[in-house]
Amino acid sequence: MQARLFFGNLSWNTTAADLSALVSEHAEVLDANVIADRDTGRSRGFGFVTIESERVPEVIRALDGQNVDGRAIRVNTAEDKPRRERDGFGGRGRRY
Repeated sequence: MQARLFFGNLSWNTTAADLSALVSEHAEVLDANVIADRDTGRSRGFGFVTIESERVPEVIRALDGQNVDGRAIRVNTAEDKPRRERDGFGGRGRRY
């Protein structure tokens, strides 16, 4: 079974490859991505890594609070984002 981990307070220079390399010291990385701003392409300072679920406690223990590129990163289990209702108006709602 797989689990997603949230990585916060990342340096703006951290790439998905950097994140993958960091986690791969503790678990096999199935997927890694750093979230970028859709307008500027610049990192938003957080990302997600998918690993086998039995490795989650070990990875969190090893990496949460660790100093990476001068920043103490946060690592925890990613929560599923609740689905937003779509009203067909781009989230603006109807205005009559």
